[in-house]
Amino acid sequence: MRSRADRLQPAVDQAHDRRDQAMQRLAEQQQKLARAEHQLEELKRYRHDYASAQAGGTSVQALLNLQQFIDRIDQAIAQQVAEVQRQQRHLEHARGHWREAHAREKALDSVVSRYREAERKAEDRREQSDVDERMQHRRPPGLSR
Repeated sequence: MRSRADRLQPAVDQAHDRRDQAMQRLAEQQQKLARAEHQLEELKRYRHDYASAQAGGTSVQALLNLQQFIDRIDQAIAQQVAEVQRQQRHLEHARGHWREAHAREKALDSVVSRYREAERKAEDRREQSDVDERMQHRRPPGLSR
């Protein structure tokens, strides 16, 4: 007959797999957020470079075109800020999912460990009982005839 710990092992394995999957999704989401933040910084740097390019001596039309271009960069920055915020929310969701999976795995591991310890103690008691019983039935030395 399989022990309680052995019967729970598939659940422990499944919890471990779910924790690993959650960890993978968390890592992927961290990478997505890092890429989004990097792109935002690039857009800000790009905007700064173009905004500082407004040098004297250019025509009014060139300045208007430059300003329109900077406005479009500002719109792209605003969209990227929204994207970074969205990725941050996804990251928090993935982190929460990982925490739940990790907690479940730890709880199941703890239960299985307690079961295995109880089984080990029960086996130790059985062995000791067997030894005690054998010792009771043993004839003392020197009484043989």
